[in-house]
Amino acid sequence: MKIIIAGAGDVGFHLAKLLSYESQDTYIIDFDAEKLNYLNNHLDVITKRGDATSIKLLKEIGVESADLLIAVTESQNTNFTISVIGKSLGAKKTIARIDNPEFLDNCEVDFSKFGVDFMISPQELAANEIKMLLNQSSFNDTVAFESGVFNVMGTSLTYKSPLVDLSVKEAKQKFSNIDFITIAIKRENVSQTIIPRGDTKYQLNDQVYFSVPNYSMKDLYPIIGKKQFNIKNVIILGGSSIGEKTARNLCKDNFSVKLIEKNREKAEILAEDLSNALVINGDGRDLELLEEENIRETDAFIAVTGNSETNIMSCLVAKSKGVKKTIALVENMDYIDISQTIGIESLINKKLIAASNILRHIRKGEILALANLHNIDAEVFEFEVRPNAKVTQKPIKDLNFPREAVFGGIIRDGKPLMSFGTMQIQNGDKVIVFCLPEAISTVEGLFK
Repeated sequence: MKIIIAGAGDVGFHLAKLLSYESQDTYIIDFDAEKLNYLNNHLDVITKRGDATSIKLLKEIGVESADLLIAVTESQNTNFTISVIGKSLGAKKTIARIDNPEFLDNCEVDFSKFGVDFMISPQELAANEIKMLLNQSSFNDTVAFESGVFNVMGTSLTYKSPLVDLSVKEAKQKFSNIDFITIAIKRENVSQTIIPRGDTKYQLNDQVYFSVPNYSMKDLYPIIGKKQFNIKNVIILGGSSIGEKTARNLCKDNFSVKLIEKNREKAEILAEDLSNALVINGDGRDLELLEEENIRETDAFIAVTGNSETNIMSCLVAKSKGVKKTIALVENMDYIDISQTIGIESLINKKLIAASNILRHIRKGEILALANLHNIDAEVFEFEVRPNAKVTQKPIKDLNFPREAVFGGIIRDGKPLMSFGTMQIQNGDKVIVFCLPEAISTVEGLFK
């Protein structure tokens, strides 16, 4: 597959990094020679310095034979221009990163007529992720499939969890009345992701990811040693587009929302636009202000300013005041890697979320959804099984499924089924698979 990525920023770099594990024919265009040199030294991609809106440059790298042109520069207008030109020159599919989320909801304008096949808004995706994390309060990472029929849930194990020191097999025997599959474990201070087997033991401070059908969600809390709690009162720090969208989303669901914005003019505009939220002009790092706004009685604190360090520190302050759930927006991808030890429930990076959303257009097979889990270089797929796909020809235990991947569950006729070894996957099933990079091509081949 020939893929051209315009923009070597965080979204473009993360996409390139994920694609470098595979034999994709990947080109990266950017003005910044330093970024391109770094890519050349670390990833198996082809770089081209220049303006991605240049017709001459696009022709030079063979845009007419590109399967996918992804425009993810920092400029929405540039991304639109690249997509329109690239489509006119023969690119099969184009994706543009946008800043204005209302384009996604606009049914009056058919952007594909102009050459933009798909659009993504990192701000919109991040706001939706925040809402999902609040709805699953005791987990720090969550992905819903088929509107929550199956869910992948991540949490860090504390000393209160009865799973600690049990093997996966022992845990299944002890909690045989609860349907769940452990799909991944990330040890504290260890970079490698573990695909658990029967003899794999859960350890204190492990970040564990479970695949859980909807009917077992409430039963999962006791075995992770946490209680489900409802979130009602929320403070949002930062009136960015993500802060505004998050406030709007939460107000629609009847959350009690306070939004703190340092800039007076911006705060006044937000107060007019967000009639159901209390907008406060002030510095969210001011402990006295937080005390005045009853921080100790707040259920969740969400920091989405433009400064990662401010977001992290303010969340730590909120945590010290008894706030149950904290979420920090971070720009630095390195912070995601240390999220287990930083003391905040959830760190999100809008560019990482955007890259994951784009990846489903690259993968082979009938992929309905795809997500990346935080601080893990791996993917969770939802495949729709095609007629006569290889995966339907034998029971799961006889498929020679790669050890670097694991089935997370099956949705058949809208109902969740556990993917045990004797199960035979059928045409039309929707199958959840967790997969490390080195096994992606093998897994895709089984679903072709």
